[in-house]
Amino acid sequence: MTAKHYSIGAFFLFLCVLALVVATGYEPGDSAGERGEQRTMEEKLDQYIEHEPNLKGAITGVSIRDATSGEKIYGHKGEIRLRPASNMKLLTAAAALSVLGEDYTFSTKMLVNGTVQKNQLIGDLFLKGKGDPTLLPADFDMIAQKLKEKGIEKIEGDIIGDDSWYDDVRLSPDLIWSDEDWYYGAQISALTASPDKDYDAGTVMVEVHPGEPGDKPRVTVTPDTNYVRIRNTAETIPAGGEEELTLERVHGENTITIEGTIPANAANVKEWMAVWEPTRYALDLFRQSLKKHGITWTGEVKTGIAPADAQSLYTHPSMPLSDLLVPFMKLSNNIHAEMLVKEMGKVVHGEGSWEKGLEVVESEMEALGMNTDTLLIRDGSGISHVNLLPPDEITKLLYAVQEQDWFEHYLHALPVAGAPDRMDGGTLRYRMEDKNVQAKTGTIYGVSTLSGYVETNSGDKLIFSIMLNNLLDEEEGQAIENKLVEMIAN
Repeated sequence: MTAKHYSIGAFFLFLCVLALVVATGYEPGDSAGERGEQRTMEEKLDQYIEHEPNLKGAITGVSIRDATSGEKIYGHKGEIRLRPASNMKLLTAAAALSVLGEDYTFSTKMLVNGTVQKNQLIGDLFLKGKGDPTLLPADFDMIAQKLKEKGIEKIEGDIIGDDSWYDDVRLSPDLIWSDEDWYYGAQISALTASPDKDYDAGTVMVEVHPGEPGDKPRVTVTPDTNYVRIRNTAETIPAGGEEELTLERVHGENTITIEGTIPANAANVKEWMAVWEPTRYALDLFRQSLKKHGITWTGEVKTGIAPADAQSLYTHPSMPLSDLLVPFMKLSNNIHAEMLVKEMGKVVHGEGSWEKGLEVVESEMEALGMNTDTLLIRDGSGISHVNLLPPDEITKLLYAVQEQDWFEHYLHALPVAGAPDRMDGGTLRYRMEDKNVQAKTGTIYGVSTLSGYVETNSGDKLIFSIMLNNLLDEEEGQAIENKLVEMIAN
């Protein structure tokens, strides 16, 4: 063979090697183990997504990044816009921390328009809400006590609730009508109240207690308020029977109907029900607190707007945003999300509305490196079926926020897999107990999502976003997400 033939053969061999390098992504510094592990993860994820029966006909979007470099190391339809459900809260929380700051507090003001003579206020008393979603009955008691400490025992005028800090649009634009009755679809008002320390603002807790067979079950409402009425036609049936209770709120009213059956030996049934017009609900609790402290008035209890020159008697602050983020994110509180959106609109643009608040969210997401041209954002909670986010953009956000001064509060607010305490594990407390995962869950009809951070078995930290859309049973999505995260961690 001539030298020329050897040269042609060597050149042909070089081309073959080059093609192999391009096809496999091999670099001279790569070890065989590293290449094999990456191919194994990718292959396992691809095979599982392709063959999982519950994903047939669904859309599966997955994006995985290295948490240190931000490099995308796996994608499956990662650029496709999908419904995020409560993964939308990842954006809202980041925007709120960036715009408002971790020390930000909401306030509720007690104002007067008149003069105080001896122990009487000659004029009106105002309770002005400025977006605090954490007001409990005990807080209204405290505000009433502050009035008593000022020496005021009688009001020659009205008790007026002022919710004008936000606009009067109560429900986000895409909320479906069947969600209006429930805590996750409650109305938004700048003056509202919560029944307990889950802080489900704008709701009451209704508990049904079984009685003796043939009797109506007993019903209690927390907090104790006449603002809601109970229409109870349910029946207690013999022990061992089937529980078939239905609780609903009549549209446009505060009448809660309870129908069906509950066995005599059954556990109490507890539901958090949204009220109609939460401003008046908060006013009713304040009215009760005034009476408890022996304070009387001659006028009406109503809604209105405090004059600009009204005198402030007391300002009640909320917990700081860093603390509020815990029930917001751990328990996936929709009402907190929407109130944060309106608050950002009020602070930045002077208008507490969804329109102005979402402008702020989009602006902050662009500043954090998301491509806002590929996003469609309709609310702050993710309850809308119109919201659209690509998994790749969520992992971009989760990478970028690591460099922010407030990141420790953001990370602390995410549910921790397998942590049994509700305010630690949150919506992940019964999932992936053996994995080191902090992530935000999301569920609406036909949608299940999970995005956050995972530490692999080898100690690496990865960022992931799993978005499952068009599921026939969204509850199946959690098991699928668990399996995918297990593959990523292993």
